Amino acid sequence: MATLTADLEQDLKGKPLKVDPSKFPETTTEQTEDGAFRRQRNWFTAHFGGPDSQFPVEPGRYVLAGNPGCGWNRRQQIVLRLLGLTEVVPFALLTGRDDDGWLIAEHGNTLREDFGTIRLNDFYQRTDPDFKGRGTSPTVIDTKTGLVVTNNYHLLSYEWETAWAPYHRPDAPDLYPEPLRQEIDLLNQQIFDDINNGAYKQIFATNPAAAKAAKAVFEGRLADYEFRLNSRRYLFGPNITDSDVRLFQTLSSYDRGYRVGIVKLFGEDQTVKLADFPNLWAYARDLFQQGFADEREQYFLGLLPGPSGEYQDRGPAPAERANLPSGAEALAAWQEPHGREHLTGSPYYSGPGGGGSYERWTFA
Repeated sequence: MATLTADLEQDLKGKPLKVDPSKFPETTTEQTEDGAFRRQRNWFTAHFGGPDSQFPVEPGRYVLAGNPGCGWNRRQQIVLRLLGLTEVVPFALLTGRDDDGWLIAEHGNTLREDFGTIRLNDFYQRTDPDFKGRGTSPTVIDTKTGLVVTNNYHLLSYEWETAWAPYHRPDAPDLYPEPLRQEIDLLNQQIFDDINNGAYKQIFATNPAAAKAAKAVFEGRLADYEFRLNSRRYLFGPNITDSDVRLFQTLSSYDRGYRVGIVKLFGEDQTVKLADFPNLWAYARDLFQQGFADEREQYFLGLLPGPSGEYQDRGPAPAERANLPSGAEALAAWQEPHGREHLTGSPYYSGPGGGGSYERWTFA
């Protein structure tokens, strides 16, 4: 595998020790009074700017520290690949979390050599001594100063698509076309609340009623997008946008990741599969076959073995994986023809925002 070296695979196998899920902040402190999961806000939210900015757009200056098993990070990596920015913004692998947060891989970056640590939270404290909470994947670190620029995964892909436009490859797609930006912003918020975070709202809820409510919204939204994609190749018609990246991040890891946890709550027969939505499943394969999951990400999705020939073991426990297809079988399913080449479709749909909030909405 070209994108996962033996050194990095060894880093992943060697550390850190797995954290007891009952100690996750997600299930302890990030809860509402009625037992629903409420994700922490992002601590660092700086934007990239011009030459006089604290964080100017400068190739090679920043690293994206993230874990390819994390959808928030995978979203950024997909966008960077599509835009031709992977060499402009290098990647530093986060190997996993222990009780003190994420650790950065020893190999593939010079952060320990330059700043004396591979603990992500140390960079957070260096940037803001008042930092509280948990450092997250992804995080952008300024390698000149050791300061965190942003961990705001909600807006970070917009930064790659706009501020970094001078460094896009010549034939890069316009993932955030100006005429559709308000529509994209609204849909992205819906995708986050109901799908991306919707899976976690089920798994991390401490009240069964909250999990049940989140499950109903999650499945209802999948049905909505199933209909939307019946006549549209992508969410906004003929062209891929930022919204497609965000939806794919959850679809790609649903059956072999999130669904396993949801089955434990509701049972096998009461938990939908991606294949229950034929348009969504074909749409996900369409994107997968266009490079939306590189070899390193396929390793983290359990579809490819690492350089050692072994599959990653940081997903579901072996007993929980017993009912899943093998990695090779699952990969073959993702490579089946999708048959969506003939679709174009309108960029406009019935919602969200069609009733009037469209004009007020922006992520800027």
